[in-house]
Amino acid sequence: MGMIVSALMLPGAVAAAPLVGPWPVDDPSEVLVLGTPHLSGIETLKPEWLDPLLDRLEAWKPQLITIEGLSGPECYLLRRYDKSWPDTASDYCSRTESLAALAGKTTGLDMPAAEAAAELALAKMGPDAIPAAHRHLAALFSAAGNVGSAAVQWLRLPPAERRAGDGVDEALAKTLDELIVRRNENYLIAATLAARLGLERVYPTDDHLSDRVQAEAPPGQDRAMQAIWSGERPPLARQAQAMEKALADGASLLAYYRFMNRADVGEAFVRADMGKAFATPSPEHFGRRYVAWWETRNLHMVANVRAAMGHYPGQRALVIVGATHKPYLDAYLGMMHEIRLVPAAQVLGK
Repeated sequence: MGMIVSALMLPGAVAAAPLVGPWPVDDPSEVLVLGTPHLSGIETLKPEWLDPLLDRLEAWKPQLITIEGLSGPECYLLRRYDKSWPDTASDYCSRTESLAALAGKTTGLDMPAAEAAAELALAKMGPDAIPAAHRHLAALFSAAGNVGSAAVQWLRLPPAERRAGDGVDEALAKTLDELIVRRNENYLIAATLAARLGLERVYPTDDHLSDRVQAEAPPGQDRAMQAIWSGERPPLARQAQAMEKALADGASLLAYYRFMNRADVGEAFVRADMGKAFATPSPEHFGRRYVAWWETRNLHMVANVRAAMGHYPGQRALVIVGATHKPYLDAYLGMMHEIRLVPAAQVLGK
């Protein structure tokens, strides 16, 4: 039996489990929060440089992977409530919506119907699925706006099978071909790793519902934040910038990931950004509004991660997020009852 009930529930237990934090369990859910630079900003990056990182992550064998990407359902909501979240859907959902529209023509399904159909098809897919099943699921995930999982299904196919058919037309096949090589951690790391491991999907867990805090702030919020961000960066941030500029191969990129996932580096970035904003006074409390937005976003992201993990009790989860999110996700996930955080150095090396 997984949970040691006597420590939690039975009257007269010697030591009650804490209300917040880990509870005794024989098979805890291990979680590695991998902080990543956004690869779209590293113009010199070559995909093969990621192989040493991917090899280490593959050896750890996560059983589910989450990404910093918006889900189809959230994009669907944001677009329909665009007066309350002005510009948010346009800023963060254009790729999701364009892929969904493209696949909607071939499947005949809108995003909500495709979401349900994808889950049904996934439940029926066995370990020895034929290429047609992967193509069909790629089309359904595309139509549902689950861009990362569409990339996983496309990568599960041998290159010769990445072609039109089973709900994929030539235009969608071309778009998926372009997607899987796009310079973005959601595809070059998460989807690639999922395909290597034989996983069928990744879970999008980003959130921008919190953008309403920023959108409804008093005039001058953007100018105030630009002023807060100006000035000299702390030494560790400058070191990170120098390491990124010096990237030349897989070894240097792995070293960069090791650096970015150090606790002291994460704290330095948080103090230079959210800490500086919080400490900068203004009558409108611009900095504190910004921190409220950031904390809310991370809380929603953790809720999405935890919901995904609810389908896989006792299994390993790799949570891939922008590096400045990592300290927050580590802190919030560390409050969960069955989760045990895995230090990045344990997987990436030192």
